[in-house]
Amino acid sequence: MLESFQNVVVNHGGWMLQVFLIVTATVTVHQTLRFLLKKLAKRVESTTTEWDDALYYAASKPLGWATWVVGLTWAGQVIYGATRSDPNAPTQVFEHVGTIREAFVIVILAWFGLRLITSFEQIVSSSKSRDKYKRWDIATAMAVGKVLRASVTITALLVLLQVFGFSLAGVLAFGGIGGIAVGFAARDLLANFFGALMLFIDKPFTVGDWIRSPDREIEGTVESIGWRVTLIRTFDQRPLYVPNSSFTTLSVENPSRMLNRRIYETFGVRYDDFNSVKAIVDDIREMLRNHEAIDLERTLMVNVVSYGDFAVEFFVYTFTKTTVWTEFHEIKEDVLLKIGEIVHRHGADFAYPTQTLHLADHIGPERS
Repeated sequence: MLESFQNVVVNHGGWMLQVFLIVTATVTVHQTLRFLLKKLAKRVESTTTEWDDALYYAASKPLGWATWVVGLTWAGQVIYGATRSDPNAPTQVFEHVGTIREAFVIVILAWFGLRLITSFEQIVSSSKSRDKYKRWDIATAMAVGKVLRASVTITALLVLLQVFGFSLAGVLAFGGIGGIAVGFAARDLLANFFGALMLFIDKPFTVGDWIRSPDREIEGTVESIGWRVTLIRTFDQRPLYVPNSSFTTLSVENPSRMLNRRIYETFGVRYDDFNSVKAIVDDIREMLRNHEAIDLERTLMVNVVSYGDFAVEFFVYTFTKTTVWTEFHEIKEDVLLKIGEIVHRHGADFAYPTQTLHLADHIGPERS
């Protein structure tokens, strides 16, 4: 074998020079391309648009690999063309270099497409672009990105099968028959898949929303919506993985989309302070109307509702402007403290459960 290779070297020195020149040109083109890409990166960063950044990110690495693939496979074709007449030459390994080059080109194009889709997803869902692309929320961007990535991957695999000599008609026919079997065997998987589609289309919640279900013990912040499960981070920081099919039958509350938060509390003052109740209720109502954190476009009610067992009861029903949970409790605390100040300013006090025991002055004659 070694002697055969030596004969090839001696008898075909011309093609070896040609291969050397091709490899040298490939290295030169690759280094030149790297230099130009570095220059281009500075120009791209200086522009305000984000799409040229996405295109640069998607093409930079695939272009470098494409240079090596084209150059080295070209050299391999030259080697095979010069030595194919000798069946004993070790260079017969380059017989399929054309097929290999086509396969690599397909993989590189698919790689470019996947990187471009990732950039697209990041642009339309980033906080900087949210105002410019209002129709794209995080969940929609993720859904479109996953569909596009799946399409590119499947298309690339089918074309690769065609390049390696497999019949696409046979592959598709086998896929049709196998799809029926897989459908029966993976009903839960398909149910979760269509559940994810429902979430992406109906959008009952998106990534970052705080949700809860009154049907089950599900409450937390949505971190990701996958094709099979949705990841919810509970308030004690535990990850909760919920199959997407569950959301087709669950009732889900989305507090993140609340317009206001409600303050609804009932108070009771002593019967001894009955004469001050009207003034107390009026002052509390006026205090709420002047409170900067209360939404006056919503219902505001302060009314006496009943005579309780030990108190005259009135209720406060109003809404805050904020929906942020922590801010709401600060506002509610301020309102409750001001209500207490108003009650005490009128010389009244809140009632608490008491009992009054009346003893008769005369029990009756003693029995002998």
